[in-house]
Amino acid sequence: MADQEPRKQADEPGSELGETARQMRAAEPYISAVWKLVGGAVVGVLGGYFLDKWLGTAPWLLLGLSLVGIGVGFYSFLHAMARLGKRK
Repeated sequence: MADQEPRKQADEPGSELGETARQMRAAEPYISAVWKLVGGAVVGVLGGYFLDKWLGTAPWLLLGLSLVGIGVGFYSFLHAMARLGKRK
C-alpha cells in the first residue's frame, strides 16, 4: 500500500472535494476567460443585429458592433490570461 498518494490534511483548502471537483476548480479561470471571449463577440453580434433591424441600417451596425465585440472579447481574454500568468 506504499504506492498510494498521501491523503491531504484536513486543514488544506479543497481537501473535502473529490478529484473531479478539484480538477474543475483548477480549470475554472480558463473556462471563465473563454466565456469572456465568446460573450464579447455574441453581445456585439446580437446588439448589431437588433439595432440594424430597428434602425434599418443593415448590415453596417452588425458589422461594426461585431468587430467591437470581438475586439473587446479578445482584450478581456488576453487580460485574464495575463493575470493568470502572473498568479502562477
